[in-house]
Amino acid sequence: MTDHTTGTREEWHTARLELLEVEKALTRQSDEVARKRQELPWVRVDEGPASLADLFGGRSQLLIYHFMFGPDYTAGCPSCSAIADGFNGSVVHLANHDVTLCAVSRAPLTQLQAYKQRMGWNFPWASSFGSDFNYDFHVGRTREQWESGAAEYNVRVSDPRPRAAQQSSWDAWAEAIVGTDWETYTREGPGMSAFALDDDVVYHTYSAYARGLDGLWGMYQWLDRAPRGRNETDMWWRRHDEYGSE
Repeated sequence: MTDHTTGTREEWHTARLELLEVEKALTRQSDEVARKRQELPWVRVDEGPASLADLFGGRSQLLIYHFMFGPDYTAGCPSCSAIADGFNGSVVHLANHDVTLCAVSRAPLTQLQAYKQRMGWNFPWASSFGSDFNYDFHVGRTREQWESGAAEYNVRVSDPRPRAAQQSSWDAWAEAIVGTDWETYTREGPGMSAFALDDDVVYHTYSAYARGLDGLWGMYQWLDRAPRGRNETDMWWRRHDEYGSE
């Protein structure tokens, strides 16, 4: 017998109507947040050796997912992989609405292509190997930033270093999921950035990090509507070809 509250269909309907008003308010607030995103000032991007404009693919808008896959990783980050599973099918729809969606990672292109084939994805994926792109958009930490404990992430300065007592356990965890130690793993960071191309000039319009990416996790949007919600105490998900392998 469940210990969750039960009731009649009429009681459910009354409670559902109350929740509907809260959901509508949240939807209206979300619309307002989206409007404020679009009102952010655009910042002109000074092009480096590789042209960011090339990633637009002939469109005027570009969305980049900063996928955690460093040069020393043995595979892409499982969390980024779960997010990519969700947006892989949206690429064709966005492309037909003047928006290119592309992933960018620091690993060499051959590593990205091999992992992309393993996962069965078809979205465009570019390598920023050897460039400052990840650092420019605050999804990468240099060794010096790591050692100083002061690197910008999520529009603030943070220290990703664990306490000394936790170092070995975090190193073991990173080794298990991407084949590196904790420092190497977290010198990459997840995020997304938006760009506009206007009169052959590229502008940076928006970036989000950490919990700001929640809406991009397709599976979580479903779990938030499941009877027990997210119902998690740790990192329960795997790369989609690893379930049942243990």
